[in-house]
Amino acid sequence: MKRIINDSQKKSLVIRRLDHDDVKNSLLEIQEYFKKHHHENDLEINISTNLNKSNIVHDLGSLINSLHTADIAFILESLQKDRRLIIWSLVDQNKQPNVLIEVENWVRESLIEAMSWHDLVSVTSTMDADELAYISTDLPSEVIAEIEKRLDDEERARLLEAMAYPEESVGALMDFEMVKVREDVTLEVVLRYLRRLQELPDHTDQIFVVDRQDKLQGVLPLVKILVNDPSDDVYNVMTRDFLTISPLDSDTDAAAAFERYDLVSAPVIDDYGRLIGRVTIADVVDVIQEDSNAQALSRAGLQEEDIFAPITTAILNRSPWLLVNLFTASISSFIASRFENTVSELVVLAFLMSIVAGIGGNSGNQTMTMVIRALATNHITERDLFPLLKREMILASFIGTSGGIVAAIFAWSMSNSVLIALVIMGAIICNVLIGTLVGVIVPMLRTHFNKDPAIGSSVLLTFATDSLGFIVFLGLSTIFLL
Repeated sequence: MKRIINDSQKKSLVIRRLDHDDVKNSLLEIQEYFKKHHHENDLEINISTNLNKSNIVHDLGSLINSLHTADIAFILESLQKDRRLIIWSLVDQNKQPNVLIEVENWVRESLIEAMSWHDLVSVTSTMDADELAYISTDLPSEVIAEIEKRLDDEERARLLEAMAYPEESVGALMDFEMVKVREDVTLEVVLRYLRRLQELPDHTDQIFVVDRQDKLQGVLPLVKILVNDPSDDVYNVMTRDFLTISPLDSDTDAAAAFERYDLVSAPVIDDYGRLIGRVTIADVVDVIQEDSNAQALSRAGLQEEDIFAPITTAILNRSPWLLVNLFTASISSFIASRFENTVSELVVLAFLMSIVAGIGGNSGNQTMTMVIRALATNHITERDLFPLLKREMILASFIGTSGGIVAAIFAWSMSNSVLIALVIMGAIICNVLIGTLVGVIVPMLRTHFNKDPAIGSSVLLTFATDSLGFIVFLGLSTIFLL
């Protein structure tokens, strides 16, 4: 029987669009709530004894639960820890599992740390095996043990399999929910089978064709099901040219494959060719974002950190490479002090030293950025070291000469000395070459030893261009100007 909707019912139907500005406005509104009720100690003391004294519980709860789970995660990441825990306690229990998966690792750790054993088991009991595996490293072992008891045999086997793979591998990332069919059925049978499902797994763009041993034979894009004759056999319609991924492949390599081939999903097979899972574009986007964030932090010698973390935690995270930088800067200053007589004779050299160090550092930083990026995208390997080094040194020679000429003109205008102009020109050329050499070799060496090429490389580059730049510039000045 056809349902008839009258005009009054139509007016009550509201279509809500997801808008990024909504979450920003909600965050501002939540912060305003906290600011308004700060004098009541509603922020730092047990929520059950303080917030219940006002209607703030109802207001904040309604506001936060009207948002998408990804937006709730964003708000939790944007609040200080005490406020974050208050908002988390107001999140609807049905939304908490998805929010726990969406938030950044450092936020998830703080939420799990504040949750009781019973609450953790309650929240995680509704998660799928792949979702549990994703956050398993943050969960207490006793919680995981309890969850395993509550799973059926198939889900328990999937969870144990996913947890057995390395953390940054495809196996730890893959999704077990997928649609499989046999090649000896018609498209009409496939359609009937799909209609019997309550819903398709997220990001399903293709169905996997397997034999009785679950060995992957091909893929069947949904488009082909729609445009071909329903009486056609799957065998005649399926695609046999497709990309497969091993569970031991790194998630970064999988992300690169998705980007290269414009994939929405890809099958994961074991060493025997059996289909064991799939990777979707949603998983890959998370990997790309995490790698991008990690690379940006590592360039500054940092690791992932809660922006609202205690001061002591932040100090431990940020101090190591700052201390290394202080040590290298002290060496550079000591080297400069050894040429005290030269600088005292020609004071203008003190003003020109920073030019030599600066242009060498900037040139080396450009080279280093290009090399780290190429290593991250697998465009270069260790075999490319010498051809790459040759190319970059030739390029550095031209850049150094051009920059040296400009600096020489500037130095001559300040000192009216052709010799000083020639000395700074030669020093800049040498220091640009030094910066380029370090910018290529340091990331390559760190990659060779399976270290992140971005971590600490900039500190070593600054040390090389400052100390060696001072030696070259002041050494040439001592030889030719005194």
